[in-house]
Amino acid sequence: MTKPISIDARAGLRLGVVLIFLVFGYMKFLPYEAEGVQGIAEHYWLFGWMYPLLGVQSASNVIGVLEVSAGLLIALGGRFPLAGLVGGLMGTSTFLVTLSFFFTAPGIVEPGYIFPALGGTGQFLAKDIGLLAICVFLALDARQRLTQATT
Repeated sequence: MTKPISIDARAGLRLGVVLIFLVFGYMKFLPYEAEGVQGIAEHYWLFGWMYPLLGVQSASNVIGVLEVSAGLLIALGGRFPLAGLVGGLMGTSTFLVTLSFFFTAPGIVEPGYIFPALGGTGQFLAKDIGLLAICVFLALDARQRLTQATT
């Protein structure tokens, strides 16, 4: 029989992913980060439309608002399962999108090598595999807590 994950472990996962969302979300409001994100996002089907419409900084601000919102909702999820479910789903969506850059972004594989020799962009995105797993866990945990609260 497996033992359920402890509240402390759940809180640790929550805290870690919240800090990442808040820091990376905040950075989207800074010009250097907006320009860095533009290199990957400007030609991506999901974000590309924002650049001609909003400009580099405003497009990055939109992404920042989404990331900070996901972080805040996940943080609230420790106390409010519905907020945690929404935040966990937002986080899951975020990392599914960023991992999809593996198929389109330059610099995924180091020039002159083959996969899995990751280049700078690939190394940066690879961390999102673990963050995706944490967000899926937190969303499922929130859903379970919501279900238990209604029965």
